[in-house]
Amino acid sequence: MSVIVRVPTILRSYTGGEAEIAGEGATLNDVLHDLETRHAGLLTRVLDDNGKIRRFVNVYVNEEDVRFEQGLETPTPSGTAVSILAAVAGG
Repeated sequence: MSVIVRVPTILRSYTGGEAEIAGEGATLNDVLHDLETRHAGLLTRVLDDNGKIRRFVNVYVNEEDVRFEQGLETPTPSGTAVSILAAVAGG
């Protein structure tokens, strides 16, 4: 199941500068692990040491925040758009 993953600027060094990359998988977790096979290092920037989405990273599947859906088990059928957003703090 092919999905499009939108990558924030801060993580594009892992994707060769690409803003959008293709991923495969039935769930968000599957997609993220698939991306790691082609874009080494990306997974550890999205997930923490416990395998959970990092506190300052927001992930959306079809514009829905996965924290309010099924988390990493959120389904990603073919054609799904996944957006990874790195929170920015400042003042």
